[in-house]
Amino acid sequence: MAKYIFVTGGVMSSLGKGIISSSIGLILKSMGYKVSMLKFDPYLNVDAGSMNPYQHGEVFVTKDGGEVDLDIGHYERFLSEDLSKANNVTSGSIYKTIIEKERKGDYLGQTIQVVPHLTDEIILRIKELLKKDNSEIIVVEIGGTVGDIESLPFLEAASELKNEEKDVYFFHVTYVPYLDITEELKTKPTQHSVKELRSIGIYPDILFLRGKKEIKESEKDKLFRYLGIPKERIISVIDLNSHYFVPELLLNSKIKEILEELFDEKREIDISNWKNFTSKLNRGGKIKKVGILGKYIELKDAYISLKEALIHSQVETNTKIETIWISSEDLKNLEKNINEVDGIIIPGGFGKRGIEGMIEGAKICRLSKKPLLGICLGLQIIIIEFFRNVVGLNDSNSTEFDEKTSNPIIDLLSSQRDIKFLGGTMHLGESELIIKENTKAYQIYKRIFTKERHRHRYTFNLSYLDILEKNGMLISGRSRDGEVEIIELKDHPFYIGVQFHPEFSSKPLSQHPLFSSFINSL
Repeated sequence: MAKYIFVTGGVMSSLGKGIISSSIGLILKSMGYKVSMLKFDPYLNVDAGSMNPYQHGEVFVTKDGGEVDLDIGHYERFLSEDLSKANNVTSGSIYKTIIEKERKGDYLGQTIQVVPHLTDEIILRIKELLKKDNSEIIVVEIGGTVGDIESLPFLEAASELKNEEKDVYFFHVTYVPYLDITEELKTKPTQHSVKELRSIGIYPDILFLRGKKEIKESEKDKLFRYLGIPKERIISVIDLNSHYFVPELLLNSKIKEILEELFDEKREIDISNWKNFTSKLNRGGKIKKVGILGKYIELKDAYISLKEALIHSQVETNTKIETIWISSEDLKNLEKNINEVDGIIIPGGFGKRGIEGMIEGAKICRLSKKPLLGICLGLQIIIIEFFRNVVGLNDSNSTEFDEKTSNPIIDLLSSQRDIKFLGGTMHLGESELIIKENTKAYQIYKRIFTKERHRHRYTFNLSYLDILEKNGMLISGRSRDGEVEIIELKDHPFYIGVQFHPEFSSKPLSQHPLFSSFINSL
């Protein structure tokens, strides 16, 4: 019999439901269960692909080309598994499916309603993923906050599933504010949040209380009195210096014993590999400053997988990474800011804003021998700078930034020229690369063939290939159809651009070699 765990949130958003869900998934996997993870997002977008980073944060890309919520990245990193687009479902995708079914006549003239048609489709998505993954347990995170109108259909579906299946459990995450003036932790918001859940027939089995202060026994007593949730199932999850320590915090809070009690089943647990990783996070090592030269630096969640990949590389390189955020729009202080770090990463992105600062940053790194890693847009920036300042084609540009440029060094992929709809139409997902021997790229990967995840619409214009190579830029990686995937300078400590996104496949227990090599060059 399959087991269903729903993770809900109350009081406020951004509490870390994704980290708690990921930690629970890791613990269950370490107990020997086959686990699936699913994120329900209540927005009406079909997927995350066309959403602004300022509103949504990073768009994570799965192997099969899904443009999904950043929490799927957390799931992959904690479970050390590659997930698919099926692991993220939005309200928009569900409504789209229902409307398509209605237009085809699948409902045979029924009046289509939220209950039962929408809730049935939500339950169907859960069961389809369970069947696809052949899993024993599915952890379902419901986005948003209890009380939001957008989340109600998902909560209703979860309540309905409870009536259909035996093993359905609810884990609720809330925030407990601390008032400095009175030096008190306030549990009233949690009480109201649980009351809201109960009004739709959901009774939490475990309560996770987020906040800056440890929840005392007196607060747990109060919550037990008002909510009836046993004190041993009320877990305080305080802020930690790394979210990778959350699984151990939960284990110290007896989460394994609680799960065994809920499932009525004893299991051994082996989480030694994870603990080995986290033990090295607190290790010393030389501090290395890495500058992220980008346009979304005020919202760092836009680069969350990149931040995580750098954390993973600390363990491999025995260093302590200090991430410095450098605005590509601050041209006045650009050179000073670059000189203060050990190396620069130019990450992915879209649009013209901040581009000239990135180009100037690439030039500074090239001339000063400062290690530079360009990712996706970063590769394109490196090439544009090279053509402007080394080749001498001063008006070189991308047609993304200047449609009328006389030297379109970067141009649309041929597959993108007749595209009418923007959503889900880029070059997405994992595809194979061929790496040239006797190059830095080959030294890094130690193999000729590899696979990487992509998310881009523009690429290097191959009609300029001979000019690029004759002027000293080495093409060290190509796609199966000949597109440029990796470039590098021979006479530079580390000056590499990649058209793919290595950060999406880096995991704590399997760090991506590009980042480790970059850090070792600093």
